[in-house]
Amino acid sequence: MLNISASELDHYLETALKAAKKGSEALLKYWGKLSNIREKTFAWDLVTEADKESETLILKTIKKEFPDHTILAEESGYAVRTKDQKETSFLWLVDPLDGTTNYTHQYPMVCISIGLLIDNIPFIGVIYNPIFKELYIAVKGRGATLNGEPIQVSKTLKINRSLLGTGFAYDRRTTPDNNYSEFCRLTNISQGVRRGGSAALDLAYVSTGRLDGYWERGLQPWDLAAGVLLVEEAGGRVSSYNNQPFDLFSGRILATNGVIHQELSATLVSK
Repeated sequence: MLNISASELDHYLETALKAAKKGSEALLKYWGKLSNIREKTFAWDLVTEADKESETLILKTIKKEFPDHTILAEESGYAVRTKDQKETSFLWLVDPLDGTTNYTHQYPMVCISIGLLIDNIPFIGVIYNPIFKELYIAVKGRGATLNGEPIQVSKTLKINRSLLGTGFAYDRRTTPDNNYSEFCRLTNISQGVRRGGSAALDLAYVSTGRLDGYWERGLQPWDLAAGVLLVEEAGGRVSSYNNQPFDLFSGRILATNGVIHQELSATLVSK
């Protein structure tokens, strides 16, 4: 792994924050004023001019500071500035608008998510909801904050005392692997399951203790990179469903306060 200095980490964080601020300007500009809502692969998988403009501004900000870094963003895919993508140890993962369907309905569970991986390890995570003006920051080894105040996961001991979060993939209407049975099972044995419509914010809510645990499938790495670091730096735990090491590119995640992790994992893999 590269030897990253404190000043370098500060520079990466400063850039992520600047990029999130630029992207948020686009989200606020189009809030309630959309004129171009398009469908992607599925009729319920949407993209708007706000997504596009936010991503353009975010990528421009990152590329200006780090032209040799690789960026993977939701709307434009890979943006590689080196001759060989493998030559760089730095990968930025950008979701310019997580919760697009929410955004089109002016349902305020929306955010920008920016994560930086160095040698495949999350080092910087920034999630910003410009509607609520909530800024979540995590830096590897430095903890996590919400609007500058330290945050930590909940201390809930059991699933039957927990509030959980989840979501459903865009192909949920066509695939048998759709999370419905897990949703029903955990709704019955927990104090409730919430479906907010933004994976990044669900993870941010685990990091603050608003949710005790969260699971989902069918996700993309830009949905998860920043939130995973938030949960871990806030004292929580992240893994695969079966409690094995987490793979950012697997599309599946289990994130909890750590205390209920084994119980929630066992429930998810049981038949």
